Amino acid sequence: MKNIAIIGCSGSIGRQAADVCRRYPDRFRVVALAANTDAVRLAEQAALLRPSLAVLRQEGASADLPQGIRFACGESAFEEACAYPEADVVLVAVSGFAGLKATLFAIAAGKTVALANKESLVVGGSLVMPLAAANGVEILPVDSEHSALWQCLHFDRRAPYKKLLLTASGGALRDVPLSELSSVTPERALAHPNWRMGPKITVDCATMLNKGFEVIEAMHLYSAAAEQIEVLVHRESIVHSMVEFADGAVLAQMGMPSMELPIQLALTYPQRLDCALPSVDFVRLGALHFEGVDEGRYPCFALALAAAQAGGTAPCALNAAGEIAVQAFLRGQIKYPQIADIIEGTLAARRWGQAGDYAALEEADAAARALARARL
Repeated sequence: MKNIAIIGCSGSIGRQAADVCRRYPDRFRVVALAANTDAVRLAEQAALLRPSLAVLRQEGASADLPQGIRFACGESAFEEACAYPEADVVLVAVSGFAGLKATLFAIAAGKTVALANKESLVVGGSLVMPLAAANGVEILPVDSEHSALWQCLHFDRRAPYKKLLLTASGGALRDVPLSELSSVTPERALAHPNWRMGPKITVDCATMLNKGFEVIEAMHLYSAAAEQIEVLVHRESIVHSMVEFADGAVLAQMGMPSMELPIQLALTYPQRLDCALPSVDFVRLGALHFEGVDEGRYPCFALALAAAQAGGTAPCALNAAGEIAVQAFLRGQIKYPQIADIIEGTLAARRWGQAGDYAALEEADAAARALARARL
């Protein structure tokens, strides 16, 4: 029996994690739930999972919970849930920069971290990885691509390899003529052909900013140099990523496009259990296709690679500007191509310093958000 804390329980990953825990009640007990502001979803999950603690991060919030479940709200309550003493595994499914604090608190408390918040490593990988090593904490990747690499490396992130090959679907707009991108609506950008995810990450898939984030994640998770990582557009989303080894052998992890498998595997590791997913019908599929990334179509991807090379707080600024720009696009304030314009302008607006501690990252995050908002 593993005790699980789900941080970010109201989002897509958090809800699927709750489904996994309900599928195997003899193996998992959810002891803490944390959401940002969604009191209704928190109450629904609390009624189903019966945790000891249920938290809303919003100060002064309230929730109608079943009797016997302790409710708390505010930042200190959120921090308590992230480091909850009863938890063995903390699933960090909070989106954006806000997830970094959750990851750091869980690691500091010595908890195994199932990491679904990519920004923790994009923004603060230089803090997260050394702290995890110092505390003897395992970080289990939940991202489908990084779970695939982890599986190909036989669940050993320190195993030797020659190259990491990350796959990308190309997003909802991969076939839209470049001349039409200025007229793309949020609804069109959110119509992903293969995956069902939250709105922010779906737009990031369309721009491939998300794939740039995954390159930075791979650099931290697998101690990879940028030149050891290759990104391939793979429309079918059957190959979730691949690893090439010194002898030229390439191992791929394949499966139907679903986040439930990597979520469940992070919780059941090292065991594999039925995930209720259909098998890949290779005969019906017929072929798998791969192509390089067209940086003219995906300028956000190129900006992410440049921020990765710059290092320091540049990836933090990249993420902050991306959050502001995507929110503005979803609200109809800017056109789709202006997402890249705002990120590029923010990164160029000042010299980004060293990521020495959490305070430096907070300062860079706030500065980048202000610069991005000014560009709106």
